Amino acid sequence: MLRGFLTVGGWTMASRVLGFMRDIFIARFLGTSGMAEAFLIAFSLPNMFRRFFAEGAFNMAFVPMYAKKLEGGEDADDFARDAFTGLFVILSVFSVLGVVFMPALVWVMASGFAADERFSLAVIYGRIAFPYILMISLAALVSGLLNANSRFLAAAAAPVLLNLVFIAGMLGVAVFGTPTPSAIGIALAWCVPVGGIAQLGLVYWAARRAGHTLTIRRPRITPELKRLAIIAGPAALAGGVMQINLLVGRQVASYFEGAVAWLAYADRLYQLPLGVVGVAIGVVLLPELARRVRAEDEAGGQEAFSRAGEFALLLTIPAAVALVVLAVPLVSVLFERGAFNADDTAFTALALIVYGAGLPAFVLQKVFQPLFFAREDTKAPLRYAVISLFINAAVAIGLAPFIGFMAAALGTTLAGWGMVWLLWRGSRDIGQAATFDAQFKGRIWRVIFASLIMGAVLWFAEITLGPVLGMDGWRYLGLAILVAVGIATYAIAGQLCGAFRLRELRAALRR
Repeated sequence: MLRGFLTVGGWTMASRVLGFMRDIFIARFLGTSGMAEAFLIAFSLPNMFRRFFAEGAFNMAFVPMYAKKLEGGEDADDFARDAFTGLFVILSVFSVLGVVFMPALVWVMASGFAADERFSLAVIYGRIAFPYILMISLAALVSGLLNANSRFLAAAAAPVLLNLVFIAGMLGVAVFGTPTPSAIGIALAWCVPVGGIAQLGLVYWAARRAGHTLTIRRPRITPELKRLAIIAGPAALAGGVMQINLLVGRQVASYFEGAVAWLAYADRLYQLPLGVVGVAIGVVLLPELARRVRAEDEAGGQEAFSRAGEFALLLTIPAAVALVVLAVPLVSVLFERGAFNADDTAFTALALIVYGAGLPAFVLQKVFQPLFFAREDTKAPLRYAVISLFINAAVAIGLAPFIGFMAAALGTTLAGWGMVWLLWRGSRDIGQAATFDAQFKGRIWRVIFASLIMGAVLWFAEITLGPVLGMDGWRYLGLAILVAVGIATYAIAGQLCGAFRLRELRAALRR
């Protein structure tokens, strides 16, 4: 399981680094202009529905059922082909409807755009980008099949292709054309479906090479698909609630000029540790727990759950502390150039601090949710998601007149912590397999202590390197020194206080 975490996490790290490069280019060419905000809204539409259909509903229901069929020696691939066909038919129709009704979708996402040119731009970009939902959802299903077979490499590497397509598209316009904001915007929109085709092609090739051929055949309603639909229904609604949370934040931000972009750039920074740790855990832990449930292995389930939680917080807590302490230099060095100015840095850093405070909650959700999904229980997470929706809406809408766009970020963070508390409380009924073991309980406080020591050292180091961080050219070296200081401090403090043992990690990797 640790090897799976590191495989998925390593490739996700590569994807996030390339995502940073993509966003650096976008910030360079478009800054926080209306064109940038229009593209970000257009790109968020297929991504929102992707999480709703594929990662949220379909995979949370499909992966446990497929993994249990594998564990029981049944014909899992026949079930996968039926699911692949059903998803293809449903999303083909949905893609056409999305393109036709794009103005309504943009208005629902960002009604604050209706009074200016951002609205028409978002509609144009959205119609180009929306078919991505079909390709990426099919890719997510094939990735779930690979992950259930403990083949994590291709599925983890696929997102790298999307960011490579984005970077190549912008560089192509800059080198072979005229990099006007209009040309860059159109290029970005076309890169979305092209990247989706590349991702689907990679995972489909990997599945065929592993002996799993998924073909589109005549749709049929089987008992397994009926069961899949019954399980996926509440998961779809839960996914819908989570997307409404994001929608509320974007709606609030759309009424403050530049806020959609500020939140998007801050989101990119905290998504790095969330993606590397949280996504890796969610991908690997769900099929692992599903197999343990099928085998009725309570002790093994507790071990997998506890080690996943330990791995999550071991990396997430120091990352959260670092994002809060180093918010300004991170944003400044990575994004402040060209059309992205010092004011944009200040507002983006404020949002990053709030998101950073919620980072452990966002990752812990990835640890707790598989406990329910592995048991084909999607109703409890739906109830908890609805409650978190009300928390988010109350904070984001209620505080917006007083603290502006920051209410959207604060609502997201508080809703995340509320969701974790509800998942923990609900998991107590599952039994031993849903409880953290003594090793986890003994180490978590040491992880927090080591992270706080690292935060204090980083704060002093940032003050010391302040002049360097403000110098063109040298600021990259200054940020690199801060990162190195943080890593070294946490490694030493964690080892000394017993938060982790490097020899245990080496031994696990050797095994």
